[in-house]
Amino acid sequence: MLPLIPNPRARRLFLNRHALIEAPVGPATGPAVQALVERIGFVQVDSINTVARAHEMILWSRRQSFRAPVLKRLLERDRALWEHWTHDASILPVGLHGVWQHRFARDEERLHQNWRRWFREGYEAQFDSILDRIARDGPVGTADVGEGEVRGKGGWWDWHPSKTALEWLWRTGRLAITRRDGFAKIYDLTERVIPETHRAPVPAEAVIDWACRSALARLGFGTSGEIAAYWNAIGPEAAKAWCRAALGRGEIVEAEVEGALGQRRRVVLFPATLEETPPDPSARLRILSPFDPALRDRDRADFLFGFHYRIEVFVPEPKRTYGYYVFPVLEGDRLVGRIDVKAFRDAGALRVKAFWPEAGVRLTKVRQGKLEAELSRLAVFAGCDRVDYLAGWERETLARPGG
Repeated sequence: MLPLIPNPRARRLFLNRHALIEAPVGPATGPAVQALVERIGFVQVDSINTVARAHEMILWSRRQSFRAPVLKRLLERDRALWEHWTHDASILPVGLHGVWQHRFARDEERLHQNWRRWFREGYEAQFDSILDRIARDGPVGTADVGEGEVRGKGGWWDWHPSKTALEWLWRTGRLAITRRDGFAKIYDLTERVIPETHRAPVPAEAVIDWACRSALARLGFGTSGEIAAYWNAIGPEAAKAWCRAALGRGEIVEAEVEGALGQRRRVVLFPATLEETPPDPSARLRILSPFDPALRDRDRADFLFGFHYRIEVFVPEPKRTYGYYVFPVLEGDRLVGRIDVKAFRDAGALRVKAFWPEAGVRLTKVRQGKLEAELSRLAVFAGCDRVDYLAGWERETLARPGG
């Protein structure tokens, strides 16, 4: 019989690895933020700014003294972090550039297969001229290239050829993001952005071992599919093969983990994890980004926390269950609700439109006090001086889809 990890312990093991078990206090200096990113692995970048951009809010929810200029310095001056792709655009420790180089070759093959079908012709002819221009004249953004090219208005699939070329050269490692102007990416030659000590490639077999070990260390426990998906750096078959070999060597073991509804799932983990006693969670209530690394795997969040979450940005407004951009709410080791809140900086107000508690959760006086305290802290972070609660913001629990 396999050992069983009860659900409360499983949640705490997982949250502890994502720096969400302790109170969100402590230093948020450059070294502290760099260490935090290395601990959780990556921070997803997203352009939506209803309260703050995702990468900034992910860090704030763990260190509430964090402010955006610290991250900008780590990326653009110190070169301790860099931007590339995991499952989506993300900020990563610069030390991962060596293992990421296998992705450049993999992505080049995939992009050739797909982008020729998706995008307008002509972008491949721009590669050499763009690289030569950057080498000669310095960094560029999409607004600096494509003179005379027809600029599409249809969305990401209708980029002008030079913009497509810039993205292709970034995804395949020829270029790196040297800075952002506002949110616009500015590209330079990789050798001018990534320090030389981090540009040595790592052999393919070492990449697989790194990807699996480092993912499992940050998950605490997982299936081979969850391990492969963490970085999205290797395929599921490679993760399955690694798990089989590591089990045979006794480096990992199998167990069952209990889900929020009592269901069980077979997982692998390092033997020491079975003996680990995670710390008690902070009683603080905190508001998370929809793109928080702890919630990236929506199915895992559903299994562990009973929290069914789907972002509704691309859902037509009449068909939305909750709202355009609704934030999960974590209290201790439970996801207790979701909140529709937006910063109106011109008016100096953070406006709360709605809070929906999860099933079995009541907005007691104590919990409401903690929520209001967190919203006050979020208002300061968002550059607002007050919180406005719109009429009817306290909502009833909604049934799960299909429930």
